Amino acid sequence: MDRNTVSLADAHHEAGIATDEAMATGPRPGTYARGTETVDAILKAAHDVLIEEGASAFTIRRIANASGMKVGNVSYHFPRKEMLIKIMLDELLDSYDKLLESEVRQPAISPEDRLRLIVKLCLDDIAGKRTTRLFTELWALANHNTFVAERVRAFYQRVHDFIGEVVTALNPALSPDEVQTVALYISASMEGTTPFLGFEKPWAAKMPQITAIAAEAMVSLVKAIRPEQLEPVR
Repeated sequence: MDRNTVSLADAHHEAGIATDEAMATGPRPGTYARGTETVDAILKAAHDVLIEEGASAFTIRRIANASGMKVGNVSYHFPRKEMLIKIMLDELLDSYDKLLESEVRQPAISPEDRLRLIVKLCLDDIAGKRTTRLFTELWALANHNTFVAERVRAFYQRVHDFIGEVVTALNPALSPDEVQTVALYISASMEGTTPFLGFEKPWAAKMPQITAIAAEAMVSLVKAIRPEQLEPVR
């Protein structure tokens, strides 16, 4: 995969700082100016370009071409392509939140089964084309772009917080920091399957078996681990 990524021009550095702040707190760009139809078309094109063509093709010009719009129309709504990354991640996280709320955060489901469901939902998602390609390209962009890196970090922090809720329920002896460490381990273990078991990867056919192993292993680990076992190995 081509690892060429987004870089910010020095000439736009000061303006970029203000834009970053606005992106972090403001409304979805474009919706208040032209309506959602144009913005959604741009977002779909950006999503498709990143998945089908990779980080090196993720430019305003290429996104404009893919959406059938002029460059000026796209840049009017999204002056920087980093704004598109923020919205894609925010909307993806929102869809995950709704899925977890409907499938996992249910009073009748035990903490053990909630963790099993989280593992299954995450690994099923990783096995799909969208997640396999989207996140590997986002990781590539994050290597050289601090704004993208921060948005990716914030995305995963939300994931870790949700996993942490279940870890706390299963093992109340762990401190908040220890809970975060265990949640990070679970998240990292699942994300680490991407190059081996993701869409069209060498061992993709083994994902159902790996999911079964992981679901039981993570429940056993969380219930059994003790605070002293989280001390650095010497």
